[in-house]
Amino acid sequence: MKWRKSSYSGQSGGNCVEVGQSGKGAILVRDTKDNGRGPTHRFTADAWRAFVARVKG
Repeated sequence: MKWRKSSYSGQSGGNCVEVGQSGKGAILVRDTKDNGRGPTHRFTADAWRAFVARVKG
């Protein structure tokens, strides 16, 4: 899976999140500093859109 760093993540590397999309359409979010070993939060596409809309609002 290809992960991308959030454009809102800090430039110093300490406060970064990465977002990826699974082949089944789920949106996955993880903390960059865990190097892929920490927890991954899984959202449905609808839940992710609602989350992003709420954060932007």
